Amino acid sequence: MEREPGPGGARRALGRLVEAVLASRGEANAVFDILAVLQSEDQEEVQEAVRACSRLFGALLARGELFVGQLPSEEMVMAGSQGATRKYKVWMRHRYHSCCNSLGELLAHPSFQVKELALSTLMKFVQLEGEHPLEKPKWEGNYLFPRQLFKLVVEGLLSSEEDRSLLLSQFREYLEHDDIRYHTMQAAADTVARVTDGRPEVHLIFWNNAFTLLSSVSLPRQEGDLSSFYVKHVELSDKWKVVHLKEHRKAFQLMWLGFLKHQLPLRICKKVLVIIHDAILPYLAQPSLMIDFLTRAYDIGGAISLLALNGLFILIHKHNLEYPDFYRKLYGLLDPSVFHVKYRARFFHLADLFLSSSHLPAYLVAAFAKRLARLALTAPPEALLMVLPFICNLLRRHPACRVLMHRPRGPELDADPYDPGEEDPAQSRALESSLWELQALQRHYHPEVSKAASVINQALSVPEVSIAPLLELTAFEIFEQDLKKGPESVPLEFIPAQGLLGRQDDLCAQHFTLS
Repeated sequence: MEREPGPGGARRALGRLVEAVLASRGEANAVFDILAVLQSEDQEEVQEAVRACSRLFGALLARGELFVGQLPSEEMVMAGSQGATRKYKVWMRHRYHSCCNSLGELLAHPSFQVKELALSTLMKFVQLEGEHPLEKPKWEGNYLFPRQLFKLVVEGLLSSEEDRSLLLSQFREYLEHDDIRYHTMQAAADTVARVTDGRPEVHLIFWNNAFTLLSSVSLPRQEGDLSSFYVKHVELSDKWKVVHLKEHRKAFQLMWLGFLKHQLPLRICKKVLVIIHDAILPYLAQPSLMIDFLTRAYDIGGAISLLALNGLFILIHKHNLEYPDFYRKLYGLLDPSVFHVKYRARFFHLADLFLSSSHLPAYLVAAFAKRLARLALTAPPEALLMVLPFICNLLRRHPACRVLMHRPRGPELDADPYDPGEEDPAQSRALESSLWELQALQRHYHPEVSKAASVINQALSVPEVSIAPLLELTAFEIFEQDLKKGPESVPLEFIPAQGLLGRQDDLCAQHFTLS
């Protein structure tokens, strides 16, 4: 291709080639010149070549000038005795495939503008190929979608070598269409299975890209919401899986289960656990299938276990899942770090829900109250203002545990029967102990903490104290609250002065005067 000098020269030259190919089949070889520019090192030329390919093959698809059906090899057709029209359509279909493969490679181009243009062009081809299928329907009314072309797009987005989060954010707008979302779930599941098959270790970049794509998929809540299709159809058939929410849920479930069955990096595991309770579990066809992933995460310990509580709570309370030793493991999560982790508020909110049942045995509740009281001795003030009402709420719900507050002949400090190192709350002997830690905290340096700890000196009120406003309390907020209080008036016993030397009958006034 001869490029004209000056700005826009490549665009004009490519435009003439496109017009020539569309005007005459005798100029078909000019397609090679257009495709060659896709490999150019000049960013502007590549973008012009992508636009030229979009116009050329978009028109050829609309005009039905590409071969329809199982594509034969180019050499076999050219050497055969088929008609010129058939040979042209087969040949041009091969050029179309070469164009799509080149566009798929451009999804890894250094320039984001080129990537974005290549993505939008491929998605345009998906739409056109859906409206003008290149495969023959197996029966009348058969649902056709360009799965191979779309799979090329998804594979380009799920790169193992480069973070594609910015390009994935552009792709998210296509996920608003029900058919694109359905086929994205299928293609993503296939790509994850292919990339991880037989590979002992997968790069973190791939897991990041995969999670970004999977977490962008959100299903509608009602069957009637499936009405937006990217590929336009004259009429939607009730026989198509793509129009049924039940099939979308199945595809959604297979996608996530195929992703979560692998040994994910911890940072990806955290990201999944943060969204699993509201973005994944409510849309699964069988939420109970998530138990394997959640139990594995719960056994890891630390912040991962805290995050896994949310999903486990939903499965236990809404889906009647039985989890052996659940409270024993929850008890094991209580260590000094629980007051300092990022997800402290979520943990104590869920712990409050898990310990709200009045059917829990007294020894279990006493063990939690005692463990929290022992940890409170070294906790920061912002955590104490939340955990002290938490302990008192436990005592309100379970009157049998109030013996921990009223034990007049309790053991001495050096003879506390409670065993803080025991992992089993049933063996911790918490009911034999007392909450002396709360009495010690009544001498805390912060007056609000001392006030909160002094609640146990009186009979506990019947209504519980809501800890919701205290869950996310920070040291900065406490400091700001103290600053807003201002100085308080302090009553003192003294005689107000009546003058510089006191009252008239004062001894000082008798012997000294002001001159």
